[in-house]
This record gives sequence, structure tokens and C-alpha cells, in this order.
Amino acid sequence: MDKFDLEDPLTSLDGHQSDTISALFSSESDHMPSYNYFQCLKTSDFYVSFRQEAISLILQAQYSSNLDPYTQYLAVNYMDRFISWQEIPQGNPWIVRLLVIACISLAAKMKEIHFSFSDFQRDEGFMFDPPAIQRMELLVLDALNWRMRSITPFSFITFFVSLFQLKDPPLTQALKDRATNIIFQARNEINLLEFKPSIIGASALLLACHELFPLQFPSFETSVLSCEYVNEEKVMECFNEMQEMVNNEMSESIVDMVSSSSSMRTPVSVLDCHCSKSENEGTNSTMAATVTPENREIKRRKLKGFCNQSSTMKISQFQSCE
Repeated sequence: MDKFDLEDPLTSLDGHQSDTISALFSSESDHMPSYNYFQCLKTSDFYVSFRQEAISLILQAQYSSNLDPYTQYLAVNYMDRFISWQEIPQGNPWIVRLLVIACISLAAKMKEIHFSFSDFQRDEGFMFDPPAIQRMELLVLDALNWRMRSITPFSFITFFVSLFQLKDPPLTQALKDRATNIIFQARNEINLLEFKPSIIGASALLLACHELFPLQFPSFETSVLSCEYVNEEKVMECFNEMQEMVNNEMSESIVDMVSSSSSMRTPVSVLDCHCSKSENEGTNSTMAATVTPENREIKRRKLKGFCNQSSTMKISQFQSCE
């Protein structure tokens, strides 16, 4: 089996390029979570929390296991698709950890990279034996119908970029790099799960173009929206969702920078402010507001990875949910 490339998932497909492109668009729905999953995430706090914790654990693998972002993205794809077809019993917090290990392991195998079960589990504070992990891998494979060469937004980047007819390779690469970053960022957004990979890929490229080449954006937009494979309404809807996502992320970054800058003020700065109070009491409240950092709640899920032997033995109970 050839090494899996997210940008070219159909490398084993013989035929002309046009046939490959057509196959991508016709098959992409088979590599998406079910529509019911998107609706469930909008109404169920349990599945929202489960997904958030799973993604947090998968992203932690870049530190403990040195996984690249593409492998992590593939693992999230497996996880979302699995949850959408497999009922998850509540009250068993160890399940999310076992599922994450299985999805990362399968993604690493597809990418032909090394993934150490023991290193990842040791850093995260829980431990499953290899047979348990292998059983969960089989559950995931079965739920996904063994469709592991996932068609993702990255699979459509090259095709849509070709529609722009850019002549300068560095500019083309800059456009692809920014679109790639947007796609990685969109991975966490529940509202974007309803869109097909091709729609997400097209929207990410349009947003990247809007940021980098605003003068050329109208012509790029026309090229994408006139493509026979895309739904214009869906592209624009996805584009707007992505633009809001990026704007919110930028606003949060600015707030973090301001908060960090304020908290780094020296004692001398505070003393100066205190002294000015005696000089001009009327301005005290304004100056205090400048010095005091904004109290901003930061929600961070602290993963308490605890799994004892009895938890491992409950895997057979999870298998009964097939």
C-alpha cells in the first residue's frame, strides 16, 4: 500500500486527472460524519464535551509523540466519523482516551510514521494494554467501513488553486499555506462539520485569497463559484462561517496580547500609579484600570487520565454497543 497523502488520497486510482477529480467529488460524502452527528452536537452537551476532550488529547500528541498536523487532522477525521456512527455510552470517561489512542494509531499507520503507545499514555497519565487498543482499532475500522484513505479539504486544494491560474510559484505557495492553516483551525468548529470537504477547501482558499490578494479576489471567487462541482450557496455560507471564525480568533489574540502586556508591568509602574493618586485623586480610577489586567476567564480542560485495570476490562461492555 502506498503511503497515504491527504492532498492526494486517490494515488492508487488509474486513469486521467479528470477522472480522479470527479471521483473525489463523488466520494467525499463517504468520508464525512453523519448528518445526525452534526445535529447531535448542537443539542447534546455530552457529545460536545466528548469531542472537545478527544481533540485536546489528539493535539497533545504533537508534544508527546511529535505527530505532524496532518496526522492529527486524520485522527480527528476518524474520531468524528466513528462517533457519528457508534453510540458512546456515558459514565465511562476512559472511553475517550482509548478511542483517541486507536484513532492516532490508525492515522500514524496510514501515514507510515512511528507512534509510541507507551510514550503517549505515560505523558497523559493513563495506560491501556496492546490487545485493548487493537480491539478499539477494529471497532473504528468497522464503523468506518475500512475507508481509511480519507477525502479531506486538503484533497481539493491543488484542484481549486489550478482554477486561479497564478503564475508566481511563491504566491501560489503562500495561498496554499494560508488556506492550510485555516483548514487546521476549522477542525475545531462544530458549525463547519455540516459542510463537505470540497466546500471547506474552496472556502478556505477564498478566505486566504481575500486576505492575501484582495484585488484578485473577485476573479478568484468567480472561478470557484463557476466550478461545476461546487454549490455556490454552500460555499458562501461556509466562507462566512470561516471568516467569523478567523475574526473571533484574531480578536481573542489581541485581548490576550493586551492582557499579557498589562500583567507584565513592573512594580515601579504600579508605584508610579500609586503616587499619582495623591497628586490627582480624580484620575485614580482611570489609571488603576490601565494597570490592572482584565480578568478574563480562560477555560482549559485539565485531562485527568486515570485508568485502572477494572476500566480496561470494561472494553467488552463497550463492544456490545456495536
